[in-house]
Amino acid sequence: MPLDDPLIARVNALNTKLRHHAAADVLRHAFAAAPNLALVSSFGAESVALLHLAATVQPDVQVLFIDTMLLFPETLSYQRDVARQLGLRRVQVIRADTAADPDDTLHLRDPDACCDLRKIQVLSSALAGFDGWITGRKRFQSGQRADLPPFEVEEATGRIKVNPLAHWSRDDVQEYIAENNLPRHPLVARGYPSIGCAPCTTPVAAGEDPRSGRWRGQEKDECGIHFVNGKMVRTGATT
Repeated sequence: MPLDDPLIARVNALNTKLRHHAAADVLRHAFAAAPNLALVSSFGAESVALLHLAATVQPDVQVLFIDTMLLFPETLSYQRDVARQLGLRRVQVIRADTAADPDDTLHLRDPDACCDLRKIQVLSSALAGFDGWITGRKRFQSGQRADLPPFEVEEATGRIKVNPLAHWSRDDVQEYIAENNLPRHPLVARGYPSIGCAPCTTPVAAGEDPRSGRWRGQEKDECGIHFVNGKMVRTGATT
């Protein structure tokens, strides 16, 4: 899809203007620039911080939650509890057609194909009616995200992608959760600082990278929803 030059210019201007601004300011400008936004949330270990912040800025924020059908039961319960406690009125649970993986073993043979089936395809379809989406990605989470800007343009779709917590540290997230007395995912206390699907998530030992429990032992540290043709694609200034 050809990119809209005015859109790129607008995103670059937002990144320049808001590079030192708080996450709430990023969200306010995001909703002003593209009112039809969806917040995509895994309802994982740190998700509640962004969900709470977004609901404070935009009480009727549209939330998309991908139920891969392989999530921990604790995640499904937590999703319902958080939605109720934060008053999230527009949570859409989206699920993939898993006919291509009837015995739920694709993750053993080809984890990338499993993520594509259960996450990427279904999210792509769900986002088709939106101007952009909000993510909880942060620069500290992996090398792939080290230069993450607050705003991006997806080259393949022309949608705006908003990363309001890009500059937050792990301590910032934990302090926000504590200060606002937000509910924590029950698996965090059991050694899961990063939580995905149950078959591909393991506890993390003290001193390990928090994301080392995701796809442990494999050359993979992203599910792929932020990639196009296998590459993380960004358009827009990263200042």
